[in-house]
Amino acid sequence: MLIPSIDLMGGKIVQLVQGEKKAFETTDFDAWCERFAGFPMVQLIDLDAAKRQGDNRELIANIVLRLPCQVGGGVRDADVAERLLAIGAKRVIVGSSYIRDGRVDVDFARGLAERCGTDRVIAAIDSREGFVAVRGWQESVPITAGEMIAALTPYVGGFLYTHVDTEGLLVGFPTDIARRLRTLTEKQLIAAGGIRSQEEIDELDGIGVDAVVGMAIYTGKLVVKGNS
Repeated sequence: MLIPSIDLMGGKIVQLVQGEKKAFETTDFDAWCERFAGFPMVQLIDLDAAKRQGDNRELIANIVLRLPCQVGGGVRDADVAERLLAIGAKRVIVGSSYIRDGRVDVDFARGLAERCGTDRVIAAIDSREGFVAVRGWQESVPITAGEMIAALTPYVGGFLYTHVDTEGLLVGFPTDIARRLRTLTEKQLIAAGGIRSQEEIDELDGIGVDAVVGMAIYTGKLVVKGNS
């Protein structure tokens, strides 16, 4: 399954290379909401909230009424998660908050699942050079993706694995990693980071992995339209 992504920063839809350099921006929300209408899920990320540089809450509230969205960025506690679900998000994406003192905080994961419902929580695993990156990819912790999956599987509905090393570069996603991670959990597994073609999406789908795509869509390398 293809999951288109909408990243928000400064009141605009943007695409960043490696989470830093801006490669695309627009304020034409209507056009992109229309383009993504008909997809079973759209990923909506508040980059400002993730970086603790403000938020785009009003835009999120509008978009989740128009598209079925899993929403992430700055979801640091159950209160924030519940607010997003209450305004219309189908699921919330949680990342750095699962890490405390360099370890997976299982107590936090359990509490969040109890408040929001396991199926409505997606754990984000952002991996750089083999280890989990946190705080908007500014820091790394000595935890692997496999270790996070093992600890969090009972408390989430699925995992969003982002290969930061290839994010935004349009160089392709390492499917060998997707194959390995697929063996570690029966929960939904979503891959992101460098995906650039329908062939890659089909290959991932063949091993039971869904694909989040952003840069390839916004640059026109991958053409999608509503009701796909």
